[in-house]
Parts: sequence; structure tokens; C-alpha cells
Amino acid sequence: MSRKYFGTDGVRGEVGQFPITPEFVMKLGYAAGRVLVNHDKAHRPTVLIGKDTRISGYMLEAALQAGFTAAGVNVLLTGPLPTPGIAYLTRALRLEAGVVISASHNPFHDNGIKFFAEGGKKLDDALELEIEAMLDQPMETNPSLELGRARRIEGAADRYIEFCKSTFPNEMSLKGLRLVVDCANGATYHIAPKVFHELGAELVEIGCEPNGYNINDRVGATYPKTLQMAVLEHQADFGIALDGDGDRLIMVDAAGRVYDGDQLIYVIAKARAARGALKGGVVGTVMTNMAMELALQKQGVPFGRAKVGDRYVLEMLHADGWQVGGEASGHILCLDKHSTGDGIISSLQVLAAVQELGLSLADICADWQPFPQTLINVRHNGCDWKGAAAQPLAEAEVALNGRGRVVLRPSGTEPVVRVMVEADDKALADAWAGAIAKAIEAVA
Repeated sequence: MSRKYFGTDGVRGEVGQFPITPEFVMKLGYAAGRVLVNHDKAHRPTVLIGKDTRISGYMLEAALQAGFTAAGVNVLLTGPLPTPGIAYLTRALRLEAGVVISASHNPFHDNGIKFFAEGGKKLDDALELEIEAMLDQPMETNPSLELGRARRIEGAADRYIEFCKSTFPNEMSLKGLRLVVDCANGATYHIAPKVFHELGAELVEIGCEPNGYNINDRVGATYPKTLQMAVLEHQADFGIALDGDGDRLIMVDAAGRVYDGDQLIYVIAKARAARGALKGGVVGTVMTNMAMELALQKQGVPFGRAKVGDRYVLEMLHADGWQVGGEASGHILCLDKHSTGDGIISSLQVLAAVQELGLSLADICADWQPFPQTLINVRHNGCDWKGAAAQPLAEAEVALNGRGRVVLRPSGTEPVVRVMVEADDKALADAWAGAIAKAIEAVA
């Protein structure tokens, strides 16, 4: 069944426009609460609610709280806390669910609601469909004797800080390193600096002054230029950029070079493989650069591709029993350290890998350079674009055998087909992307 309200990572949109309105979010909390109650009628469930630093978080937090308590669910409120922090505390406190109010890397006028199930894991499809079915039912507030309670909890940030530090090897330290840490004016602003400082690093902080409106605004993982300039200005050893809710990571080296998620995953995997500690292989997505796949294969490391979206990477990792994977956007999963993607923890794994291998980021990644990618968005009117692309696609796959690949992806939000061709030669990528796009345009 297709989802009506949930996307690949919860419910998201512009604040004030459906579904990100207080009315809908209250009903979403109620529907999720009813599902939790129906799964265990013998005990009153408790959920944890955290948020990032957007101004709309106050409004949506109150709406969620009202919905959950109306359904008979107790609520614990943390205030601003990164998404992976909510996942950790949901597991550590043995709670039935965790909820994050955040639109991740989006601008401040967007917001969203995402859920974690018991154990800090992402909701599976079946649970999301149960919540969606409940959303279509009328909301009926419990009688007063059966209402839930809500309270704010103290110490949530400190517990998460200690958890992050615990994932860094005990025998290592960050002493002697100067780091620039960019928290995107988001949920990590009071977390990440303490983690790195307490592990011994000298810090330069940027993006750590949220005002409700400046989250992800020319700072953070989606805007690494600010980090690059700060690293060079302060002659830092590394720059670490997180996004608004703390689950993405982009890094910069002392020379100002930017390293995306693909490259950082490679660094982590290479260090683990070198010491025989990489369990299985690495999972990327259909958009992961082919050059990385080939570099891993040369080292005998298996590689798998999931659909775009960290939830699908997570599903494949669990299915294969592997631990490391992610996306070029900076979602990085190290399942031996955390149940979900965590920008702070991922950066610590990269810094540990650099120490372990005794090499710079540039030297570790010298095994491969990303293949050029050509992306063309082709609008269509519901035509048989698959049929139109079939012949040039087949010809491209023959021509690119071992040298590149083709990815055709329909957009989930607009009538567009994304034609992506990747090859070891840019002219080759341009030529085949153009040929496939032209064939689709001919029938559109």
C-alpha cells in the first residue's frame, strides 16, 4: 500500500500548510498514541518528544503533546535535541516511541514529524500504515481518568553527550587537534561542541547561535562554503559540518577540501577493513558514485545499493547483517555504534580512522576520484517514458560496461524523470544522458 501522509522520513512540509498545521499534528499524535495503546492495552505507553531550533517547534510540540495525552499516552519532553539523540534516549529509557519535530536540512519555514519505534529504530511500513489508517478515523479524547501526563525531563543533553563520547576509542584522544564545528544553528548547538571539547580538541564554533529563524541558513552540511572559509582562516586541522537535526555530516580538511558522505563512508570502511573489523560490506544507494564501489571491490569489500533514503540503506544493512553504509548527502550509518545515522558519532569514527591509519583524509581517499555525473531532469505528461528510454538505455549499458552506469528515477513530487549517467569520462556521461533524455522528450 502507498502512504498517504508519510514520506521516506516522516511527515514534512511548510508550516501553516497541510499537513504541518497544529490541527493535523495534534491528530497525528493522537493517531500514533492510539496505535501504541492498541499494541499493549495492559500498560500505559510513554513517548519522548524532541525538536530542533525552529520557531514553529514550540507550536508543534504543544500540538503533539495534546494529541498523545488525549489518546492516553504519557509524554516526556526534552526540548532541542538532535534526531539521533532522541533515538538513543528512546532505547536507553526503554520507551515505546520517540518523536522528533524537525525538517532536517530544510529552511526554517518548513518543519516535520518523524518517529522512532521501541529500541530507537525507524518505524516499519506496517506501523506507519496503522497510523495512517487511524488518522482517517475521528478523534475521540479519552475520559479524564485515562488521559496521559506530560513533563519535561532534565539531563537529556548530558546523557546523549556521554553516549557520543563513548563511541570514540578509549585509547585515543582529540588532544592537539583544532576543529571547526558548524552546528547549522540547529539541534546540536549545545551538544557537539561539548563532545569534541571533552575529548580534548581545541574548538572554533560556528552555527551555534540559533534564534528560531537561522537554522541551515548559509551554514551546516548543506552549505560547506562557510566551514571551508573558517577552517582556512583559523588554520584548523578539520572542519565538521552537521545539519539542522544532527543526522548528516560533511567534513573539510586543513587544505579546505570538502569530503561528502561517500568519501567519509569509504574512510570508515577502509580503516575497519584494515584491522579486520568490517563486518560484511558497505551499503550505499543507487546514487552512490561508482568509483567508490570499484575502489571497495579492489580491497575485497562487498558493496550493495539500496533505494535513495537512509531508511532503505538501514533495511539492507539489517537484511545482510552489515554495519556500515549511507549516502553522499552525509547520512552515515555505523550500526555497531548507533541504531540510526548520527553526524557527531560518524565524525568521531572518521577522526578515529585517520588516527588509526596514520594518513590524511586526502591520502586515505586517494584510491579513487568520483566519476563525473550528468543529471538531466526531463518533464513528461504521463507518457510511456520507460518504453521510450528502453533502446538508448540498452545501448548505453553496453557502451558503459565497466566504465559507468545509468540511473533513471521518476520524481515522487513532480512529473519529472531524472536521467543520471555516470562514467569515467565526462564526455561519455554527457553523450548518453543527452541521448536518453532526448528519447523521452520525443514522446513527452
